[in-house]
Amino acid sequence: MVIYMDLVVILNFFVDFLLLLGTNRLAGYPPGCRRALIAAALGAVYAGACMLPGFSFLGNTLWRAVSLLIMGAIAFGFHKNALRRCILFFFLSMALGGIAMGLGQQNIPSLILAAGGVAALCFFGFRGKLGKTFVPVELTYGENRVKLNALRDTGNSLRDPLTGQEILIISPRAASRLTGLTSDQLKDPAGSLGALPGLRLVPYRAVGQAGGMLLAIRLQEVKVGARQGAQLVAFAPEGLGNGEYEALTGGAV
Repeated sequence: MVIYMDLVVILNFFVDFLLLLGTNRLAGYPPGCRRALIAAALGAVYAGACMLPGFSFLGNTLWRAVSLLIMGAIAFGFHKNALRRCILFFFLSMALGGIAMGLGQQNIPSLILAAGGVAALCFFGFRGKLGKTFVPVELTYGENRVKLNALRDTGNSLRDPLTGQEILIISPRAASRLTGLTSDQLKDPAGSLGALPGLRLVPYRAVGQAGGMLLAIRLQEVKVGARQGAQLVAFAPEGLGNGEYEALTGGAV
């Protein structure tokens, strides 16, 4: 049977793209289509290179693992919390390879169907089942614009006591990048009210801890997932998520 390189490249592109999207959704992250497209294109080039004369060695297990690692780094980034998604992507790819072996490697429609089935299972069958769900957040304060990941926490009941609107809570590091406020200022909210115009205090109570006050400011440009508009943003005095996320938002996004 004649196998055409262009067909192999196109097939691998779509399969890898579906798996990368499925991996993000399975891990609770947004799809990340742009980065997934770039990573899938690299995977497609790799698949085509494996067919070139003298480059068949690229198809062995070691080089396959290296290619998956590089694709994962491109699609998910180089930060600490990307490692889990890289591992998920690796095992999904291996699982799809096993399905392909069972269906027959020459059955291209079956392979595409299998890849679509794995991605659909990640999107709809196990959505958010591996733990946490994250949403992208973009904050604008003056000329500063900060992008970060927020944990969607249905137990986060912090509300603006004046309007009842949900409050977004961000980490000290994100607060510093956005406003220039220091960690010491965030730990002394009452004494830091005059640090910036528009700062105010909001009461909070953490589980198992005494309540207190958080510095907060109302921003006119807040984007949480697909929702955009003005929102009160509070600054946590301590770090959030050990680098996995830098903000907390409620269940409604």
